[in-house]
Amino acid sequence: MTGLQGGPGSRCNQCRNKVGDHTIMTAGGSHLETSESRPGKPVDASAPARGRAYLATIEGFIGALMMFVGSIGTGWIANGSPMIRQPVVIALRTEGWGVAVSTVLLTAGAMLLMRSWLRLGQRLGDWGQSSLRSVVVAISAWSLPLLFCVPVFSRDVYAYTGQGRLVQEGQNPYEVGISTLNNWFSLGADPAWAENRTPYGPYFLWLARAVVGLTGAQPDASVLLFRLLAGVGVLLCVIYVPKLAELHGINGARALWISVANPLFLISFIASAHNDALMVGLAVAGVYLAATRRYLLGILLVTASIGIKPITVLLLPFIGVMWAGPSASWPRKFLMWGATAGISFGVLALSGIPYNLGIGWTWAIMDPTPGYTGYSPSGFLGQQVEMLANALGLPGGTLATWLRTAMKWAAIALVLLLMFRGDYSRAVRRMALAFTAVVMLSPIIQPWYILWFLPFLAVTGIRDDWQIRSLYVGVTFFVVFGAQDQLSVWSFVALPIDASSLAFFTALAFTFYLLVLDVHTRKLLIEGKPLDLARRGWQWAVERRAARRTRAPQAPTAVDRSESR
Repeated sequence: MTGLQGGPGSRCNQCRNKVGDHTIMTAGGSHLETSESRPGKPVDASAPARGRAYLATIEGFIGALMMFVGSIGTGWIANGSPMIRQPVVIALRTEGWGVAVSTVLLTAGAMLLMRSWLRLGQRLGDWGQSSLRSVVVAISAWSLPLLFCVPVFSRDVYAYTGQGRLVQEGQNPYEVGISTLNNWFSLGADPAWAENRTPYGPYFLWLARAVVGLTGAQPDASVLLFRLLAGVGVLLCVIYVPKLAELHGINGARALWISVANPLFLISFIASAHNDALMVGLAVAGVYLAATRRYLLGILLVTASIGIKPITVLLLPFIGVMWAGPSASWPRKFLMWGATAGISFGVLALSGIPYNLGIGWTWAIMDPTPGYTGYSPSGFLGQQVEMLANALGLPGGTLATWLRTAMKWAAIALVLLLMFRGDYSRAVRRMALAFTAVVMLSPIIQPWYILWFLPFLAVTGIRDDWQIRSLYVGVTFFVVFGAQDQLSVWSFVALPIDASSLAFFTALAFTFYLLVLDVHTRKLLIEGKPLDLARRGWQWAVERRAARRTRAPQAPTAVDRSESR
């Protein structure tokens, strides 16, 4: 990297500012700016004891093992899998005690993984030279049991097998759903995929066809191969997130801990085997190459990411900004935008020729899934508007639809604003904010959607204030939500409390422990110890009351008279 010499205390050869104070130079001499003033905050003498990161790693490994065992009783097993004929599996899935134990193990394991992630960040609080190795070891240890889990939190991976079969049989997944396949229900896919067209890019359909060709569409073997493909995406993130972070003056180990080691990332991308992992990994690698002036390779890798899931088409305009250079005129910017789009879309158009897929992937952008999720900002606000409008005798449903549509258009407006305005040095940060706006203002947000933009925010800086606390809240919410939302329990199993409620209360109890009782993790969201704050408040109230009683008698003031009423 030109423009850099020495370590964290060295200075930039171009501007003579300290490395890490505000910018880091790319290989071309341009600056990419960080949103943080420094990679990590100073060590607090009152903070928990540093070091011994291996304790958090071991704890997380135990949590992942618990999830593995719990997944056998409550994870998604395809009807055509031989696993459902194994005695242990039958007991865990058909006996009330088996389902209850599996539910508690799965949920408590996920929450223990959550605590391990938080404690790892605390133990590596100074983010020294060895911290990157500690984070990589933790990611590896926590991923290993999840690699062999029965799919949990989602069963989309079974739909991948169906779409691979469609391509293998000469059908176009952009035109038909998997219900056209013989015996499709035995694949284990959600019936919602029966008539739905695929929203994935041509490259993923190639990979799905290859997996089906190797496994003969056997569900368990197919899940394992799809999981390994997702693992490639995770590996790309492990390699390129620290590099892209260091390019912006951000500590690479901390960025990796934030974006990859967090439990939502590992559960969604390893245990659930979402193809989003490969999409994100290719996108991060492509952005890094573009940020280091290897623009063509960067565009091709981002194009490969679009070929997995088209949403990363949002990254192309910002690749064009980097290609244009820091002092580019508007004609040059438009030229580079056109060249970037031309190369990417040209490659994708040629990629549609095999298997006669055409450009069907574009429908996923032009015709998104209808509806909304109640926990997305758009969905939640729309519900409140609808309820209030209905109470006033107004057309609530129409007003809610208008609001959600307006928020989608606001996201598009923000993307355009960030494309045309902003410092060149903040191109990756602008990209991260644009990606965040599109996801957060969409009416539908699945738990793993926030993982699309999280690596780009992490490598450009997430501060140790409300920003990191918001991440803690978001990750915890989606881990709790996933634990109780996606459980495979047969209706004939007799339970004193349904599995979803059992999972919810287990997760809620563990969250209470993390927030209030755990002497380490309770400091992360609330400044000071909650119990100490409550004790001080009580002592203050007692002392004030005692002072009133011992006060000498005197004529009542206006305040005293108001208090006696």
